[in-house]
Amino acid sequence: MNEIMVIGIAGGTGSGKTTITDRLVEKFGGNVSVVHHDNYYKAHHNMTYEERCLLNYDHPDSFDTDMMIEHLQQLKEGKSIECPIYDYTIHDRSDQTVTIEPTRVIIVEGILIYADPRVCDQIDVKIFVDTDADVRILRRIQRDVQERGRSLESVINQYLATVKPMHEQFVEPSKRRADVIIPEGGRNLVALEMVVQRVRAHIDHV
Repeated sequence: MNEIMVIGIAGGTGSGKTTITDRLVEKFGGNVSVVHHDNYYKAHHNMTYEERCLLNYDHPDSFDTDMMIEHLQQLKEGKSIECPIYDYTIHDRSDQTVTIEPTRVIIVEGILIYADPRVCDQIDVKIFVDTDADVRILRRIQRDVQERGRSLESVINQYLATVKPMHEQFVEPSKRRADVIIPEGGRNLVALEMVVQRVRAHIDHV
């Protein structure tokens, strides 16, 4: 198999990571696979729903990052993986998995991927999406209420209790590990086009 390039897309909640990821998938289709760090949240089947609601999901320890690193290594070796699927409505890992095939370009997307140097070592191009905090919280409220069945009060409480402090402690400092910082996420068409050209150059290279 031809050489695989791994692209990291990190940034705070609601920063526009998914928009950039989706644009790349739209452009390059079957040449791109996406690994979401969120799918590697640790399973908590032994807890009640109420107990799971109280966990801090914005700390690096809430992820099974060891498994994700192992999966990235397998993809880079040309092997397919069985990626876990996380169910936000129950705050727990589901019993299903999704098969991800190795492709020319693998995108790793997540808030905290640069907080772990071992993940950084697996990534060839590290992108950080930098968006104002007020824009990010509004996007998060809209997403969690509309798509994940959360109440407005619960989203705001979670943001103030863990999302904001963990962003300041872990996400923002990890920005200095990035190779490229994109202000305003997917709306930054100039930066997005530069990323597209970089990916196209890799895919076209024989």
